[in-house]
Amino acid sequence: MSVILRATIIAAVALGTVCVSAASADKPVWQRIHLTPAAPRESYDFPVYANHPLNQDLSAIREVIVIQHGIQRDGDHYFEAAMDLLKKSGRDPEQILIMAPNFPGTPDKNKGFDGMPVWSVQGWTGGDNAVTGMPPGTCLSSLTVIDDLIALVADKSRTPQLQRITIAGHSGGGQLVHRYAVLNSVDEKIRARGLELSYLIANPSSYLYFTPERPSGNTFANYDSQLCKDYDQYRYGMKEMVSYANGMDGIALFQRYRQRQVTYLAGTADNDPNHRVLDKSCAAEAEGPTRIERARAYWRYELYLAEQALPQHRRYEVTDVGHDQGKMFGSQCGMQILFHVNSTANPSGAACQPIELTIPRSSGSQSP
Repeated sequence: MSVILRATIIAAVALGTVCVSAASADKPVWQRIHLTPAAPRESYDFPVYANHPLNQDLSAIREVIVIQHGIQRDGDHYFEAAMDLLKKSGRDPEQILIMAPNFPGTPDKNKGFDGMPVWSVQGWTGGDNAVTGMPPGTCLSSLTVIDDLIALVADKSRTPQLQRITIAGHSGGGQLVHRYAVLNSVDEKIRARGLELSYLIANPSSYLYFTPERPSGNTFANYDSQLCKDYDQYRYGMKEMVSYANGMDGIALFQRYRQRQVTYLAGTADNDPNHRVLDKSCAAEAEGPTRIERARAYWRYELYLAEQALPQHRRYEVTDVGHDQGKMFGSQCGMQILFHVNSTANPSGAACQPIELTIPRSSGSQSP
């Protein structure tokens, strides 16, 4: 993707009211942004909650924080929570742009997202193409939307003082951010321009494995496909990748991913194997029974593949917090990562335990 992207911001019309800002006294309202990528892709409109009007002066912005909603597609709630944390951080809101993209889903017919691409309820979390809203013969992956939003805010003609972009997601949003961090081809280009780009992944239901191996006791081994024939299909593994990632190789992807700035957060109380929005497919179950166990297994898996420490990847367990985006991002480590403040900036936030792991022993099965 070219980082040169022309974007026109159009005032949103929601329920007949022209929205001229990203917030109101009672409830945040979204902005309709018209993204016009370089050819051959088609332009499209997309809803984003933001604390600055995106069609106005952004020259004072030094940091951009993208907060990605979960499976409920409730960008307004994620935006409100992020704004509350911004206030608690003591950071200057004139220098920080909070953006909460809101992927329109098939049940969202009454939310005013007319004339926009629409995704299936689960599809956007993994990078699937929009199911409606694009011209015939054209495709738009949810991962491409993140590409285009980054290009929009990284345009130095609009944000000349920008230093840092953080992309954070929880639950379904954590799934999207994790897969984006692995699959995008934008990261190195952005960092080559002197910008810091990092990813914060909190409590996803599943992770993307680079090989056919899955947790097996204290190590990893090829999984028995008779137990789950599709366990290594994309979303969980490397087979039948989404079109955004066609032709990418698992080990090459891992070698690139290990160099990227990634932080994982996992709530120690996110341990319910029957949680109502936990992915309970057999492919997800192959990664572990609960979110906290899947996180711990994946952290060990990364070290298993690398056969050495991964200094660019950090891991924290958030003490006594379950599946709650406000408490995860508002934890002491969450605040520190999002707003680059001292961990005591939110003394009421949950405590965090940084996780240091030993390298798992090889099982003798496939590994890079």
